[in-house]
Amino acid sequence: MGRKLDPTKEKRGPGRKARKQKGAETELVRFLPAAGDENSKRLSSRARKRAAKRRFGSVEVPKTCKSFGAKPLPGKLSKGVVQTLEKKDAQSLFNIGQGKKRLAPNHSSDEEENEEDSEEDGIVNQGDLWDSEDSDADMVDDYGADSNSEDEGEKLLPIERAAQKQKAQEAAAGGQWSEETDEEEEEEDVSPESGPTKNDEADGSLVINVDDEEPFVLPPAGEMEQDAHALDLLQVHKRIQDIVGVLQDFGVQREKGRSRSEYLNRLQKDLATYYSYGNFLLGKFMELFPLSELIEFLEANEVPRPITLRTNTLKTRRRDLAQALINRGVNLDPLGKWSKTGLVVYDSSVPIGATPEYLAGHYMLQGASSMLPVMALAPQEHERILDMCCAPGGKTSYIAQLMKNTGVILANDANAERLKSVVGNLHRLGVTNTVISHYDGRQFPKVVGGFDRVLLDAPCSGTGVISKDPTVKTNKDEKDILRCAHLQKELLLSAIDSVNATSKTGGYLVYCTCSIMVEENEWVVDYALKKRNVRLVPTGLDFGQEGFTRFRERRFHPTLRSTRRFYPHTHNMDGFFIAKFKKFSNSVPQSQT
Repeated sequence: MGRKLDPTKEKRGPGRKARKQKGAETELVRFLPAAGDENSKRLSSRARKRAAKRRFGSVEVPKTCKSFGAKPLPGKLSKGVVQTLEKKDAQSLFNIGQGKKRLAPNHSSDEEENEEDSEEDGIVNQGDLWDSEDSDADMVDDYGADSNSEDEGEKLLPIERAAQKQKAQEAAAGGQWSEETDEEEEEEDVSPESGPTKNDEADGSLVINVDDEEPFVLPPAGEMEQDAHALDLLQVHKRIQDIVGVLQDFGVQREKGRSRSEYLNRLQKDLATYYSYGNFLLGKFMELFPLSELIEFLEANEVPRPITLRTNTLKTRRRDLAQALINRGVNLDPLGKWSKTGLVVYDSSVPIGATPEYLAGHYMLQGASSMLPVMALAPQEHERILDMCCAPGGKTSYIAQLMKNTGVILANDANAERLKSVVGNLHRLGVTNTVISHYDGRQFPKVVGGFDRVLLDAPCSGTGVISKDPTVKTNKDEKDILRCAHLQKELLLSAIDSVNATSKTGGYLVYCTCSIMVEENEWVVDYALKKRNVRLVPTGLDFGQEGFTRFRERRFHPTLRSTRRFYPHTHNMDGFFIAKFKKFSNSVPQSQT
């Protein structure tokens, strides 16, 4: 049934179990000494006894726990009571002292010291009850006070002492500071290998024991393969930066006895590990770009390109389309001064490919780089134009809107499945001047010819659109590049043969790829210049980098400067190559033996 509540009994504070429960902090504050008054951790045993007496005075403790009206002891407990306390694991004063609190006796300090000296011979003072091991442990563990008392560990259970010993060993092994004694806390001596000090952590600065001026040292040749799997990406990235710094000032920072090729080989392996590239493709990129530009190119391939769309001027104007999309929660801007129809989308609260304007054919989702070939082609009204590789129909529809649905466009693709998307887009955009065909482009001159202009967006390795297709990083090798280059040469010669050189308004051909490989671009263009009666003309694009006229051991025609290259890290669009030809004769030159 429990004990009856005595309303006359003065409340002395929570018991041992109550102090371990949540919310006992507020009750216990009235019974604990203030932190600013006395530094109990630094006081000696005698000083703590005197402090307890001055603060709480002598407490009346009955001889037995059941008799509340018995005569209190005059400041001391009998040995029988001491033995009882030891048997009950030294319970705190809150559990055994239930008498009323009285004022402390008026003893002088000398008398107190004499009295305490006599008590040290085996008799416990009432003030010692506040210093019992169990009472201190409960308060410290529950409320976060320091547990480094002098009597700690004396009356702990064996399993508790073993746990504290194991914890101390783990802390020492981890390079942490030991808190077993007060002297170790005051010194706080930390070796350089153990890490930064507490002051450095408080300041938020990370101290790294690395000399910035120390030159980078390559590991021995035998260890290069072993440490490739042991290092994490942060260490690999740090080493990449170090090697690039050495190669940029090779004469000063290089290690004696090491060649430039050793640094480049180490850099290639680290870049392949960090960016997940195959060795072949990464080696091609290292030949194509300077080191500082190479890192920017690889980083740009990890980030997707901005979402761009092209206004369909057959149905609306760019200003009206932009206002309609802004009203739907789309954040956009004009694409650039070079485009009169493009818009770049930053973010949208609605699916940009499922708006009513998109379904009505007011715009086409199209990359910025794929608009450039049509601008270079510059189609005119009432012309006959061939789009030899038309899928999925973005360039075809752009040609149709520039021609204002006049003339004839022949949209051809060798893949019948991809022609389905071409049909859907042309219907949605309202294109009415286009005929769709399904032929192999290499045999196209035998089907029909005499076009005013031809656009050839040749199939390629896709090294300019790695951000869209990351599988290109590892699944391309030299055979794939050469196979694409051979197909591109055949398609380009076929496209040239389809152009009518005597056209009054045309006679032009635009060749483009979404690749940055020299083998698929300048090499193919230079081959066509030698095999057909064509010449290169300016593309009409006022930005982009010039094509190569010489690359490593190869030498190309000087007019290749009029071709244009676009890179993700410089133009923030997919990697692209564009060349524009002018055909001046329909005759085919005889091959030289």
